[in-house]
Amino acid sequence: MQYDEFIKAVGERGGHSDREAALRTTQVVLADLGQRLKGGEAENLAAQLPAELKGPVTEHVAADPVVDDVDDFLRRVADHLGEGTDPAEARTQVAAVLTTLSHAVSDGEISDLRSQLPAGFGPLFE
Repeated sequence: MQYDEFIKAVGERGGHSDREAALRTTQVVLADLGQRLKGGEAENLAAQLPAELKGPVTEHVAADPVVDDVDDFLRRVADHLGEGTDPAEARTQVAAVLTTLSHAVSDGEISDLRSQLPAGFGPLFE
């Protein structure tokens, strides 16, 4: 999937009326997701993304990944999105990005990604 297609799909799935909001959401969710991944998984995921989206996934990779459940993740995303975003709205935005991601990268990569996430993340990929 090309960069413009990815951002457009996130916008449509997340209910964004403008491209900039969809881009911001994509960057925030990918960056927070990248912080959770370990063992080179962020780099593996980034390798299958358009060049413009590689940075957010890998920019905050740490030796000690963030370990949180889906609710903590949604609160973190909501905080990073700002503008009064609550965790319920963040859920919609995270689902928009993760569903788009599941269409943009290989099934094997999605399986590897999901294996590092708690079960509560599952519905966000659908």
